[in-house]
Amino acid sequence: MTDATVRLDKWLWAARFFKTRSVAGKAILGGKVQINGRRAKRSSLLRIGDRVRVRKRRVEYQLVVLELSEQRRSAAEAAKLYEETPESVAAREALRLQRKAAPTFSFREKGRPTKKERRQLDRLKRRDEY
Repeated sequence: MTDATVRLDKWLWAARFFKTRSVAGKAILGGKVQINGRRAKRSSLLRIGDRVRVRKRRVEYQLVVLELSEQRRSAAEAAKLYEETPESVAAREALRLQRKAAPTFSFREKGRPTKKERRQLDRLKRRDEY
């Protein structure tokens, strides 16, 4: 690409962090994406060397932009657009191990869960969303 900048929503879509540009835009609008420690807008211009933080559900990615692209290509090519920081990789691994060690809820009896069990599941799901 000849330009030295690209729109943030296009880059996130091209780097395959979000399935569509509109989903990327909603995440940006919701404050889930930061550039160099600042809250970003959809039209924020991204440059090589910028540090991007992307939060998706409970996972946080801290990235350094290596290349710019406005086109969505294969996953192998998308992975060349950025480099994840070692701290981010370590944090994701720790979260993965923590989730693996967490107890799972199962119902001992057959049939639908009781009202109490449904409330417990709802509380658990709300806590895991963010």
